[in-house]
Amino acid sequence: MRENITLSLQSIKNHRLRSLLTMLGIIIGIASIITIVSTIKGTNEQIKANIIGSGNNVVTVSLNDSEGYYDPDYSPVPDGISPCTEEIRRALNELSGVKETALFYRRSWSEGTYFRSSSFSGKIIGADANYLDVYEYMLDSGRGFISSDFKERHKVVIVESNVASYLFEGEDPIGQTLEIKGEPFTVIGLVSPAANTSLTIESPEDYWMYHQDESGTIFIPIDCWPIVFRYDEPQNVAVKASSTDAMTKAGNNVARYLNEKLVRNNSIQYKADDLLEQAAQIQEFTNSTKQQLIWIAAISLLVGGIGVMNIMLVSVTERTREIGLKKAIGARKKRILTQFLTEAGVLTFFGGLIGVIAGIGFSFLLSLLTGAPTAISIPACLIAVIFSIVIGIVFGLIPAVKAANLNPIDALRRD
Repeated sequence: MRENITLSLQSIKNHRLRSLLTMLGIIIGIASIITIVSTIKGTNEQIKANIIGSGNNVVTVSLNDSEGYYDPDYSPVPDGISPCTEEIRRALNELSGVKETALFYRRSWSEGTYFRSSSFSGKIIGADANYLDVYEYMLDSGRGFISSDFKERHKVVIVESNVASYLFEGEDPIGQTLEIKGEPFTVIGLVSPAANTSLTIESPEDYWMYHQDESGTIFIPIDCWPIVFRYDEPQNVAVKASSTDAMTKAGNNVARYLNEKLVRNNSIQYKADDLLEQAAQIQEFTNSTKQQLIWIAAISLLVGGIGVMNIMLVSVTERTREIGLKKAIGARKKRILTQFLTEAGVLTFFGGLIGVIAGIGFSFLLSLLTGAPTAISIPACLIAVIFSIVIGIVFGLIPAVKAANLNPIDALRRD
């Protein structure tokens, strides 16, 4: 085998241009597939990261009624739901897959919140002492909540940076007073997500365009929630999983525990948001697109394989006397067959290797030019090289059989 490989390398070296042109179809096909796979994989990773909160591994456990998500804006406080105590929250931290939990209230649309004449219509969260840490918020200025804010129900508020950029019109927000449902709240801190993927809001037009999803969030102490909203509302639970893959398990474990301990009403239950399933549904579409593109790119491999077969047939014709001489001195059919198959395999191996390198380069170039995410798949690269060798062996089989079946007397007579 080593001798066959050496002879194959020598043949490629002696016919550099012809070998390169022969490999071109393989190179283009493999490069196309690697570029497609890398781009789709990068897109899938970005989809997964965006949906699950840019890597903070947090899943929300909330009440769901028979019609879906329980909306406290339009639904009364449900019967048969006990409040979640601090003792229960600590017990949740011991469940499998759970790293940390936080209790919170939520309004997705905060009507009645003003700074002077400017209104705020983003989210308002009634956060406990763990909420900002669970969601990995960074303190930009001011301070976070302290124990006395909860115990003494201080009417204080922390705002996200994108809220401050619009709502306070360039003024320092620290010490300013927000009005929430007619109650004054003093701004004590400014925060931003550790991995911020939000759109930038720099003008009133931006604010109103993205007010539902991108107008930011303000936080008040969870104990102050009844001051501006309602008493006895059931809390939501933010569950920080030990890993991304453990999110579904952690969320389901917490939901099951809460239903066993707190719920005495079969018409409403705690349920975890299965964000990984949502990501998988979107990724399924991109994967189907990837498969179609790979089939298109595979046509280049088919063309490349035909090119290999053609050149190997030419090589057999050119080396007819060499083959006849080898058979005359005792070379068996198997030896001739193996030599030509090895040559075809080595040729396509280098084509596949160059194609992988080119594909990786094109992936990064595409990412640089268009901003499209990319992620190199090592298994895909290895499979591509192995597949290229298989193509060489399959398409080189007919020329190899033809060489092995040559009559040595006729071969020696040929000029």
